[in-house]
Amino acid sequence: MPPGTPGRLVRSLAALVLLSTAVLPAALELAGPAPFGAIGAGAPADRAVPPHAVKRADLRSVGAAPTIDIRRTGDPANRITLVLLGDGYTAPEQEMFRQQADRAWKALMEIEPFRSYQGFFNIRRVEVVSPVSGIAESESHDQHSDTPLGMHFWCDGTARLLCADEGATARYAGDGEGPQYLIALANSTEYGGAGGTGVTTLAGGSPDAGRIIQHEIGHTVGDLGDEYDSAPDDADYPNLATENADEMRRKQVKWWRWLGVQSPDGGGTVGAYRSANGIYRPTPDSVMRTLGGTYNLPSREAIIEQIYRRVAPTDSPVPPAGEVSGRPRLEVRPLPLNGARQLQVDWRVDGVPVQPAPADRGSLDTAALSLPSGHTATVTAVVRDTTDWVRDEAFRDRYMTRTVTWTVKG
Repeated sequence: MPPGTPGRLVRSLAALVLLSTAVLPAALELAGPAPFGAIGAGAPADRAVPPHAVKRADLRSVGAAPTIDIRRTGDPANRITLVLLGDGYTAPEQEMFRQQADRAWKALMEIEPFRSYQGFFNIRRVEVVSPVSGIAESESHDQHSDTPLGMHFWCDGTARLLCADEGATARYAGDGEGPQYLIALANSTEYGGAGGTGVTTLAGGSPDAGRIIQHEIGHTVGDLGDEYDSAPDDADYPNLATENADEMRRKQVKWWRWLGVQSPDGGGTVGAYRSANGIYRPTPDSVMRTLGGTYNLPSREAIIEQIYRRVAPTDSPVPPAGEVSGRPRLEVRPLPLNGARQLQVDWRVDGVPVQPAPADRGSLDTAALSLPSGHTATVTAVVRDTTDWVRDEAFRDRYMTRTVTWTVKG
């Protein structure tokens, strides 16, 4: 889990109250919206683990489990590591877990902004072997499967809310060099999951697993709230508001910078659309309202901002910033984006802009500069993420921009 995990607990099932019932299996339509609307931002702030999980935590022994780095984009000290763990998978079922884990994280990287920023994430898999196959799916809290992570449906009395023993999950995940998000997959074909603080969960065998994780990670990484009608009337999230569009503009709050901008899903413009619970959302629909949708622009900005609160736009420069001798090659090592657009790098020598070769935007060969013998030069590189998915320029200046300075002594 990332340092400084928010105190507010969010337990939100992946958009079970959907506008399009075609997304849901027919059997789940019977569940109805009412039970799920009770779980969300209104949950107690001081509970990171359900009480019944706390009671079991001390009794569940935690041993070692094989850990595999399945995708490493860079230094884990400056990446967010997604740690995927399985529960209820026996030794012969580990290959099934591997396949389901791969489908889950790849589905996440198919949706923006995760697709563009996938180079900011490392992926790690922890193969936890369970003595029994499957997890507890019964309503009875006294009949939980004796699985290593204690995953079970009917968390807090809600049928499709899927919880894990967060202490055991964290111990199996281990400490990382940088920020981590834990994602626990249950060996179940049922429909369900949870997101927010602590452990993100989903049923690994559900046909909707990919769409569930896209929704739940919105809670976990972006601190987003549910936009569906029966969600709690709590607007303390970047994508929810009590103000209408005119009030947002006047007060310059919430997503006021985005008002009137075309939504990425083509479903209209960003505005203030009132849900049945009285809370406003930015667009008519999004993945935080309906599975299979996209993140609206205020939600994309919120996710990117949360990523940059944990990850710097550059890895450590080579050589380290400060005084260097000779005429070395200087590298700032900006983090990679997926696609044609990359982080912008501007170089200056003694305050004068210089242009390195196009293929070397992240480095500057000072030997190629026309510097007088014995001259001491100040070389500066400014790395900046210029994405138009962020409109808060103060945030961009503080978190999405880095300046590296060397003093080059000839």
